[in-house]
Amino acid sequence: MINYIKGELTDIEDGFIIVEAAGVGYGIFVPATVIGELPPIGTEVKIHTFYSVKEDGQSLFGFLYKEDREIFRLLISVSGIGPKGAIAILSVLRPDELRMAIITGDAKSISQAQGIGKRTAERVILELKDKIGSLAEDFVNAAGASGSAAAGRTHGTAAFSAGPVSEAIDALTVLGYSRMEAGRAVSQVMIDESMTTEDVLKLALKNINK
Repeated sequence: MINYIKGELTDIEDGFIIVEAAGVGYGIFVPATVIGELPPIGTEVKIHTFYSVKEDGQSLFGFLYKEDREIFRLLISVSGIGPKGAIAILSVLRPDELRMAIITGDAKSISQAQGIGKRTAERVILELKDKIGSLAEDFVNAAGASGSAAAGRTHGTAAFSAGPVSEAIDALTVLGYSRMEAGRAVSQVMIDESMTTEDVLKLALKNINK
């Protein structure tokens, strides 16, 4: 098992990089979102890898952060999603955006990925909404939803998706915003247990209109 590769970044192509370590050039498939975050060619880089072995060959998939690799592993656990499909999804949505899309049920954003249709995107949401677990807590904590977060540690994302937060997101989509835009806006609201849906909605609208 190859857990990570640390060496000189020698080449960057479309969705593919080469890292030289100990005289060996490792070809690694990466999401398009990673390409923009890479250091210049000739710089040392550490890539956290997933080693895939199939009948037709072996491949390395890489990420700058271990947490991003965990999201990749969750994606390939979904029936019908292979490593290339997971890379396609992470090429249009950064890991935090994907977590948000799963939490808010935003199949439209996920289906923007090449080769991922609406039904497949809905399957991703259905199969990962409970598995997202502690990854979803990061989103909840960022939103300042102390009450929902406490419940979410016990009941997963379902507790977070209920109540004023979910209702505010639904209301924003009715107003014409995408679920991704709505989720981002609500995530910036410092939420407490006393807030109503209207309170959350008003503050979220201020974030959108900044």
